[in-house]
Amino acid sequence: MRRLRQLAARTPAGRQRYVDLLRALAIGMVVLGHWAVAAIGEDAAGRPTGRSALPDLPWAYPLTWVAQVMPIFFLVGGYANAASLTARRAAGVDATAWLLDRGARLLRPTTALLLVITGGAALASLVGVGATLVRTVAWFATIPLWFLAAYLIVVPLTPAMHALHRRFGLLVPAALAALVVAGDVGRALGPAELALPNYVFGWLAVHQLGIAWREADAGRHDAHPASGREGIPPRPGSARNRQRGRRLPPSRRAGAAALLGGLAATVLLTTVGPYPVSMLNVPGERLDNAAPPSLALLTLTAAQFGLILLLRDPAERWLRRPRPWQAVIAVNAVVLTVFLWHLTAAILLVGALDAAGWLPTPPVGSAAWLAWRVPWVLMLTVVLAALVAVFGPVEARTGRAGSAGRSDSAGRHGDARRADSTGPAGDPGRAGDGAASGRAPAGRGWRATARSALTAAGFAAVAYALVVNAETPRSAPEPLGVPAPALVAYLAGAGTLRLLRSGWGSRG
Repeated sequence: MRRLRQLAARTPAGRQRYVDLLRALAIGMVVLGHWAVAAIGEDAAGRPTGRSALPDLPWAYPLTWVAQVMPIFFLVGGYANAASLTARRAAGVDATAWLLDRGARLLRPTTALLLVITGGAALASLVGVGATLVRTVAWFATIPLWFLAAYLIVVPLTPAMHALHRRFGLLVPAALAALVVAGDVGRALGPAELALPNYVFGWLAVHQLGIAWREADAGRHDAHPASGREGIPPRPGSARNRQRGRRLPPSRRAGAAALLGGLAATVLLTTVGPYPVSMLNVPGERLDNAAPPSLALLTLTAAQFGLILLLRDPAERWLRRPRPWQAVIAVNAVVLTVFLWHLTAAILLVGALDAAGWLPTPPVGSAAWLAWRVPWVLMLTVVLAALVAVFGPVEARTGRAGSAGRSDSAGRHGDARRADSTGPAGDPGRAGDGAASGRAPAGRGWRATARSALTAAGFAAVAYALVVNAETPRSAPEPLGVPAPALVAYLAGAGTLRLLRSGWGSRG
């Protein structure tokens, strides 16, 4: 508690606390949603199995419009990444160094999860557990990594997408949305594979909306320099003039228009149009709104963003109170750990209850099943809290290391650092990470080019590994739980990024 009070007291006046709150709420709702719709049963051999209960609960499909909050996470990530990139560039840090720091915050807790899973899987295989069962358990535990794969593709594109926004404004997410529509048409008329690019175009469009939101805040500061938006450096007049007419209006009126327009469009698309009502995956649906993202998900994102704008002022006033802000800091310090381990908590609890003979398996939708949701979620919360206590420090130490790495430039670049919208709270879209070296490498030419190429290759290897793991069937015989090529690619990519961040390749 003492450290939380210290962090809260050191929060810059211009920090966007609302962004941190949205991130914490989004991850919390993902966790609760997954737990709430978990349906536990038994296979022919009497072993526990798990699946989503949504196919048996059609009355709950409209509720997924509230439960589907991954767009909020990408939206917040876009805001935080734009704020951080702008601030670190003002402090003399190049885009590659910035990207290496973002990767560190994402990959350290992810590496911990994968090492524990593969280590446990190897041990289980050695004692005679079947490779198919080992893979099934690991598959469930690594479900959260599909999202991380998409995010690891989007984040390295931030510098380029930020530059595009400065030039074309809202035309960029509009063009990405048009590409999503093209993918939807392709999978409606042909094979589903035609929509695979929507994994990039869809989430990139939401991330781009976050960039536009942050730039709109910066533009509001340009128009009213004394409005209290500390640390957002004004842009040159020519840049402001080019953005007029293409900048996102972050007013309450715009929020109401986005909320109503987004909801109306989503209703039309899911009733008159071809899209399913559920915004979460339901096996058997011809179209899936989330995997990959569809036009309906983007219109829902517009509605969610409108609600975010409407609630911003009261939420920011509430977050000026010490206790709410300390709670937000605490959650954000381990937010990725919570997300990565929440299904492992379910696996451990199911295994323990089954071993004790206390695992209830009521029919989905029955009164017993609904009543079981409350103790089920409470017990999962206890198990997850224990896992976070063990593995959370891996993530939290990454944030403290990033802060320490900035100390050499704090005095000279204090104003630019205040533009980081999410400093001590931290996240996969954390805006407070500074380069380990504090600035761009002195050498240019081939050395800097090679460093940038290796960084891109490292991110590509990690994303490839997570995609391969997600696409490998859960019934595949994998004695390590994770496909060996995916594990090798991940460790090679993550190791390369770690070496680069430590300064390797940037010194003569």
